[in-house]
Amino acid sequence: MAGFFELVDAPDGGYRIRMMDGSGNLMAISVTFPTKRAAVAGVAMAREIAGTGLIRDKSLDGAGTVIRERVRPVNSPKEEAARRKKAPDVRRAAVG
Repeated sequence: MAGFFELVDAPDGGYRIRMMDGSGNLMAISVTFPTKRAAVAGVAMAREIAGTGLIRDKSLDGAGTVIRERVRPVNSPKEEAARRKKAPDVRRAAVG
């Protein structure tokens, strides 16, 4: 299942967006938006960034480098077990 966004009340007034993974685990929380309309626009921007944005490594050992490798999403243990159940490990002989 794909993840989803939740619109929630911010503790200091306004609204925040929580980005959840397919298992319902919190992945990110937004800044505070003043209105629901602004929060929904924030979701649209997050979708755009997630689909096209680069990863800039700002960690201490990253030195601001841009990560360009394709990275596979990490499955939860539950998703991994379901995947193994659907497609058992089949070994194929090399041809040639």
